[in-house]
Amino acid sequence: MQKKFDIAVIGDVNPDLILTGKDIIPEFGQVEKWIDDAELTIGGSAGIFAVGAAKLGLKVTFIGKVGDDHFGHFMKDRMTAQGIDVSGLVIDPSVKTGLSISLSDGNDRAILTFGGSNLLLNFQDIDFEIVAQSRHLHSGSFYLLNNIRQDLAIVYKKAKEMGLSTSIDTNYDPKEKWEGDIFNVLDYTDVFLPNMTELMAISGEKDPDSAIRHLTKNRNLLVAVKNGEDGAFAEKDKVRYSAETIQVKPVDTTGAGDSFDAGFLFGFLNGLGIEKSLRIGCICGALSTLGIGGTSAQAGREDLTKFGL
Repeated sequence: MQKKFDIAVIGDVNPDLILTGKDIIPEFGQVEKWIDDAELTIGGSAGIFAVGAAKLGLKVTFIGKVGDDHFGHFMKDRMTAQGIDVSGLVIDPSVKTGLSISLSDGNDRAILTFGGSNLLLNFQDIDFEIVAQSRHLHSGSFYLLNNIRQDLAIVYKKAKEMGLSTSIDTNYDPKEKWEGDIFNVLDYTDVFLPNMTELMAISGEKDPDSAIRHLTKNRNLLVAVKNGEDGAFAEKDKVRYSAETIQVKPVDTTGAGDSFDAGFLFGFLNGLGIEKSLRIGCICGALSTLGIGGTSAQAGREDLTKFGL
């Protein structure tokens, strides 16, 4: 049966305030510094992913929580303008919408995040009728989703029972404890999308090969790892795949990993194979760094044709 949506996305959604400049490190003691630019844009790992997937032509629906405030309506309006269905976006007047401030010098970034409504998304907020209308379920920022984190394995199990394929990008743990029920979620996950730091921290292993063996033991799991300038690699059923990235001069690296995820899953859901999906992911991740914020320079389908994809 044909589904209404290609991807249902569950996770964090909030504005990103992107501050860019060469001398971007703040100093206390009331020291004032000039920066080059400031922009308010779509943020949250899952939010940036959703926009990237929509720009590639996938039909996307988003499930999350925002406050009934300026930032919340900003996110709802901006996502709708990108063609994303927001019927599953809960507007809760009792909470404040989250916010991230990203300090970017072009090559690296530091992020200050107020979790706000993202921390309060819970199991009761998930509209499973929307999930059932989707081919695939993806979530982001596992370690920021405090309320639903312990129930996410149940969400994924229900999605699998509905016939969906599934993926997750945990993103970084601000507490650096890397605890919770992520392994329970991985039991019902088809594609795991960490970067190298997250792979090693979550697995607790000392090298990537051991990490992947640990994560895939007794699981039918595809692990696709983002590895910065070295591109990306993946492993499925003990077969290793790899892809190089393209060379660009980054303006802002915000959301590059989320754009990689969108590209990889575009390939995955269109049956293009693991190696080609990795290549698409690398291209999407690299191109996203050419603009301010996570979404302004994300690739569209026409961009992929320039690389023969």
